[in-house]
Amino acid sequence: MTRARVPASSANLGPGFDTLALALALYIEVELEPATSLRIEASGEGADLPTGAGHLAARVVREVAGHDRFAITVRSDIPVGRGLGSSAALALAAAAAAGADDPLAVAAGVDGHAENAAASMLGGLVAAAMVDGAPLALRLALDEALAFVVLVPDRKLPTKEARALLPVTIAHDDAGFNLGRMGLLVAGLADHRHLVPEAMEDRLHQSQRAPLFPESVALLEGLRDAGALAVAWSGAGPSLIGVCTHDSADAVQHAGERLLQASGVDGHALRLEPDLEGLAVD
Repeated sequence: MTRARVPASSANLGPGFDTLALALALYIEVELEPATSLRIEASGEGADLPTGAGHLAARVVREVAGHDRFAITVRSDIPVGRGLGSSAALALAAAAAAGADDPLAVAAGVDGHAENAAASMLGGLVAAAMVDGAPLALRLALDEALAFVVLVPDRKLPTKEARALLPVTIAHDDAGFNLGRMGLLVAGLADHRHLVPEAMEDRLHQSQRAPLFPESVALLEGLRDAGALAVAWSGAGPSLIGVCTHDSADAVQHAGERLLQASGVDGHALRLEPDLEGLAVD
């Protein structure tokens, strides 16, 4: 039996669209055992998805191993379709469990971009890009004083639907705006004393996606008012992330629960530590 375990990820983080991601301490685990034919058992988040040959874990295992004669067990704490990198994490774990030489490349190929899988692979805060068709990812400094509060609505928001709202072209001023904010964000996440709320501002995706989750505007403002240092959409949403210190995270989480209730949004607020280990295989 081979088992692989990887963390969730929060990508974009405001200005770092398709570039930055952070590993968070929610996990998915994939176990493989040889079998005469494909069997899939799933528990936790995503257990309601069909468990046939079209299951993402089965497709990845078949790609890596060349066949699907395995008993595949998937256990997940990562909500599906909520902007927490569940697909990238599952693809990465399945590829690693199947013995892929480069599980990051497999997962990035499935996901279409590298940052979510890179954070799940390496842990911590990462910058990632596709270079000559292959993923390249590097760890960035992350202040150990930081914790994170994530508002997770019960509603799903498919990434394909969220991406459909994004502009085809970007104005020069908007590109410069995001690049400047991303520099501020990277510096602030390395040292929270320098993290300013403006560091998570963006002009490429958050306001464009807001019509899909109109309550997000008030929720983000509420998290900031409750003590979050900076706030953003998590990935394509609808989850929202607040960057906090350990001292403020509990209060921000409690405020997040109240904000969800006051906004009429079913869901919950999670206080999460960053995962600093990434992929583990045994």
